[in-house]
Amino acid sequence: MQSLIIHMSSSIARRANAERLRDMLPEAELIEAVDGRDPHRVPDVEPQDGTLHRPHYPFALRPAEIGVFESHRRCWRRIVESGWDYALITEDDLQVDPARLQRALNMIRDHGSPEMYIRLPVKQREMAADTLATDGDMALILPRVIGLQCICQIVGRGAAERLLGATDRIDRPVDTLLQMHWITGQPVHTILGAGNAEIAGQIGGSTIQTKTRASGKLAREFKRAAYRTRIALRPQRPYSVSR
Repeated sequence: MQSLIIHMSSSIARRANAERLRDMLPEAELIEAVDGRDPHRVPDVEPQDGTLHRPHYPFALRPAEIGVFESHRRCWRRIVESGWDYALITEDDLQVDPARLQRALNMIRDHGSPEMYIRLPVKQREMAADTLATDGDMALILPRVIGLQCICQIVGRGAAERLLGATDRIDRPVDTLLQMHWITGQPVHTILGAGNAEIAGQIGGSTIQTKTRASGKLAREFKRAAYRTRIALRPQRPYSVSR
């Protein structure tokens, strides 16, 4: 198992945690995060407005979201070019429980494949359309509705190829696009109970979120809720696992 940790070298506040992850995760290395504010750093993606796919995405892509998307694409490309069966991709605000992570990796070893994309989320909210394996209080599931965030995941080579092919144009954040399995052609699985946590608040805060004026916050939340309702109308189903 290889591990790729997305980290921007200029982020001093996050460096210690990134190095801690590099020391803890299997065969780990730091991958330089892309600065979405610099158009020369994102030459191979074409950002669009939110009308590229249906349902339309109601918000403009922020430079930081473009950078995060291209950072994940950089990792997917590394998996393909290196010929790895799969790799663990994390962001630099992850905190792991080593014992639980090892159990999750054992589950992936026994039940995963290079065609799979498997989330190890910090929020345990997804409901199973199908359960592939269990280990005590841990479960490998196909969620009905794919959760948000890309803080930790196992990405197989076939999945990486598929996602690279589907994302030369982008119109929404990477985690939001991954929910659209009918667009990417990529089922997304989840391991619940992997013990992961997000510690962005302890190491400088989020690199994506920005403050919204109170006058616009209610309208934004209404648009977000309406969008998520439309996504939920296209759940994953057991028969979707055909790869």
